[in-house]
Amino acid sequence: VTARRLIDPEFDHEKEYVVTVDQPIRREDLRTMSDGMMILGSITKPAQVKKIGDKRFQIILTEGRNRQIRRMCEMLGYAVTALKRTRVMNIELGDLPSGKTRPLTSGEVKQLKHLLGMS
Repeated sequence: VTARRLIDPEFDHEKEYVVTVDQPIRREDLRTMSDGMMILGSITKPAQVKKIGDKRFQIILTEGRNRQIRRMCEMLGYAVTALKRTRVMNIELGDLPSGKTRPLTSGEVKQLKHLLGMS
């Protein structure tokens, strides 16, 4: 039950990413991603999107469709050149290398249990 609460998209947990694309990103395209857009036959849930550079933006999703960010960018005419997950719920990933793990702090565990309704 705990793993399902953590990974199942129906629970709307935030996942934060930093995305780099191949050309300058237009503000209207960030707004389109923010509002939700059609991919794979249905509209994505609204997302929090913020421009952080000419070709970089931060996006916070509450769903996790297969290759969702890449598909959204492709629909708007961009190719993703770099994609890094930086946070899942309350867990900041920082510079954790891909495929590596780190122990959670007691504070992270406590907050995670609270967010999952287990406290």
